[in-house]
Amino acid sequence: MNTSFYLALDRLPMSLVAAMEFIGTIGIALYGLRTGRNFLALLLAVVGVFLLIDVKWSTDLIGLFWAALNAALFAGYIILGHKVAERGASGGVERLGAAMMIAFIMLMPIGFIQALEAFGVLNLVLAGIGVGICSSVIPYICDQMAMSRLPRSSFALLLALLPATATIIAVIVLAQIPSLQDITGILLVMIGVAVHKPANV
Repeated sequence: MNTSFYLALDRLPMSLVAAMEFIGTIGIALYGLRTGRNFLALLLAVVGVFLLIDVKWSTDLIGLFWAALNAALFAGYIILGHKVAERGASGGVERLGAAMMIAFIMLMPIGFIQALEAFGVLNLVLAGIGVGICSSVIPYICDQMAMSRLPRSSFALLLALLPATATIIAVIVLAQIPSLQDITGILLVMIGVAVHKPANV
C-alpha cells in the first residue's frame, strides 16, 4: 500500500492521489450507513475533502494505476485492520508488527541496491527512519486503537479528517495560510464528523 502510494506520488499531484485514496473509504462508509443523519454527515465530509484537495486530473496511466492500486489496498487495509483489531488494540498491534516484518522481508529486494547509496549519507538515513516512524509505525498503532473501539463505517468517515488536519499542520509548521476554500472544506469536514452518529456494524 505504501509502496504504491509513493510510486503514485512520483507521477501525480498529491491532491489527486489523496482523492483516489478517499474513494475507497467513501465506499466503506456508505456500506455502513444506517440513517439519513449519517448519510448527511458523509456528504458533508466528502464535499469538504474535495474542496481541500483541489483535484487536478492526469493522463499518466502508470501513475493512475499506482494511485488506484493504493486506493484499493487502503480500503482492504481498513477492512482487514478491523478484523485484526477485533480482539482488542494490544492484540492488533502485535499482529500489525508481525505483518510489517513480513512486508519488510517481501519488499526488501525491491530497490535495495539503489538504497545502499543512501546509507552513506546520515541525513538521508535519519530522514528515512523519520518517514518510517511517522508514516507507518505511529499511524498504524493509532489506527488499531481506533479500530478496536469504532465501527468500520465510523472509522472510514473519520479518515476525512486527514486532509483537514494536514492543512492545519501546514499552517503551524510550514506557515502555509489556507484559502477561503480550504477553510470552508475544513469546516464541512468537522461538521460532518460532528453530525455523524456511530452505528453498530
